[in-house]
Amino acid sequence: MNISHQQILSQMAAEYTRQEVVRCEPLAQSGSHRQYFRVHLQNGNTLIGAYNDDVAENVAFFTYTRFFTDCGFAVPELFLVNPDQQHYLQSDLGATTLYDYRMAHRRDDGTPSDDTVAYYEKVVRALPALQLSAKKGLDFSVAYPRAAFDRQSMHWDLNYFKYYFLKLVNVPFNEQLLEDDFNKLMEYLLTAESEFFLYRDFQSRNIMVKDDEVYFIDYQGGRRGALQYDVASLLYDAKADLTPELRERLLNIYLDTLAEYMPVDRKEFISYFQGFVLIRIMQAMGAYGYRGYFERKSHFLLSVPYAVRNLKSILDSWSLPIQLPELTKALHFIINSDFVKPYQPGERLTVLVQSFSFKKSIPQDPSPNGGGFVFDCRALPNPGREKRFAHNTGQDACIVEYLEQYPVVEEFKKHVFAIVDQAVDNYLERRFDHLMVSFGCTGGQHRSVYFAEQTAKHIREKYPAVNVVLRHTEQEGN
Repeated sequence: MNISHQQILSQMAAEYTRQEVVRCEPLAQSGSHRQYFRVHLQNGNTLIGAYNDDVAENVAFFTYTRFFTDCGFAVPELFLVNPDQQHYLQSDLGATTLYDYRMAHRRDDGTPSDDTVAYYEKVVRALPALQLSAKKGLDFSVAYPRAAFDRQSMHWDLNYFKYYFLKLVNVPFNEQLLEDDFNKLMEYLLTAESEFFLYRDFQSRNIMVKDDEVYFIDYQGGRRGALQYDVASLLYDAKADLTPELRERLLNIYLDTLAEYMPVDRKEFISYFQGFVLIRIMQAMGAYGYRGYFERKSHFLLSVPYAVRNLKSILDSWSLPIQLPELTKALHFIINSDFVKPYQPGERLTVLVQSFSFKKSIPQDPSPNGGGFVFDCRALPNPGREKRFAHNTGQDACIVEYLEQYPVVEEFKKHVFAIVDQAVDNYLERRFDHLMVSFGCTGGQHRSVYFAEQTAKHIREKYPAVNVVLRHTEQEGN
């Protein structure tokens, strides 16, 4: 009889904590192949269980985590590793990434709130110490997949951009001249001092916000490299869409903090910084191209206009001491092409998500299109049957906790998300502008409200360029 990953992790958690495991629920997968689970214990505490069949990658994570913990850095605590080195338990840092926080706390003009900026400032102040920890004996022999961000690593990234973006969208270029420019860029970047820890994927989705502090996760791809790469990754994270003024402010805070540890030539640093911004943006665009144009996952294309805007800002302030004529020509072609601007304001898809009571009529689609989805939540466990929840709604933590203790609720949610995602992807590709998703239950107070909230949150996180409108018709008195 095969034992599931959830069963293995539940057994590990019970043995480690000496607590009964109430449930072990899968968490939504991101871009990686790792699987995460939230393990709920009888005493109310939670752990995060993880499964990854790539042992080499896991060993890098285990080694780095133990080292960073010993250094006092804000990373997840590693509790227990299974002998197979494929299953492990770590501390639960919650569900709010810096990206989630930034999207949920936007001003009306889309710029980050003061609280969001404060978290970014904490991050850039903490980064130098993490990077310089490499000089304290960090074991790069376990680095995955390479021990350094070297010529080979750079060449992989540049080819990713060439084959999965430039060629897929038919950007004209001379192959040999472009390779010559790639080599010049690599030669220049390789002259930067590189005896530091390079996080590799240092972006807002890999930073957790919990109890007013920031924590770093997903650094298993870390290796030896230059200081500039990680700060470039953070400040030019496409979907985070930081303003030029905020980028400059955060870069100055980073450099001021770095200067507390070592001498800093700011002019030289910024010159290298621009080069690493360039290679990071190209790597990201390769990923968007592969996922969006090749795998036909349209939501990845939503990041392309942000990346192009970042490209333009770098080219407009170019101060690299090298000339890259063929690459520059290709980048200007991208900037001036319409295909990188597929979703403009006023042309955005709007998804109306709403809850309602089946005691009243099913809400009508207010758009001229008609249609949409109506999900019936009445077959799910009903908190409305318990007097203690009479005055609560599906927005309240007690209702969320009540519903999420049932595996059938998670299963229902998984199927709903899959159906809605398929429609959103298709509507984006076909340039449709409206979709309605409605959830009904008996009173329109608990289950339907919970699923409307969860679905709106899911769409906002996965499709940041989509306009999501959330309504609870019973709470509005409609």
